[in-house]
Amino acid sequence: MTIKLLFISFLGLAGGVAVGSGFVAFLTVLGVIPRLIQLTKTKTYIRAYEWAVILGAVFGGWETLNTDRFFLSKWLLIPIGLFSGVFIGMLAAALTEVLNVLPILAKRIGMADRVLILLMAIVLGKILGSLFQWFIFVHIS
Repeated sequence: MTIKLLFISFLGLAGGVAVGSGFVAFLTVLGVIPRLIQLTKTKTYIRAYEWAVILGAVFGGWETLNTDRFFLSKWLLIPIGLFSGVFIGMLAAALTEVLNVLPILAKRIGMADRVLILLMAIVLGKILGSLFQWFIFVHIS
């Protein structure tokens, strides 16, 4: 029984290291976090970004394995959801910027001089889609 438990623990640790390495490689190779820092002009908060990524990955991994549930006040969930949405949106924007998707898309559809309009359409579409999904599908159940 002890050898089986050690083997399962080793496999879990090895899987976690593999997934964590892939996550770090994703962020490092694409340069998402440095580009995010550059776009937001928040170089003085680089340690906060590092700790946010580390703690977010550790906490997210722990919560994936944990069966307990949090029951938080809706007033506490509002800022948590807001900060999560801002971070994910900025991360997606930085990733898009790194991959030069918007300039290529704007050039292909003939809107090279209107990239800001294209960006605002994407942002507003994401906001309206999220609100629609939340109010229609989540609120009903």
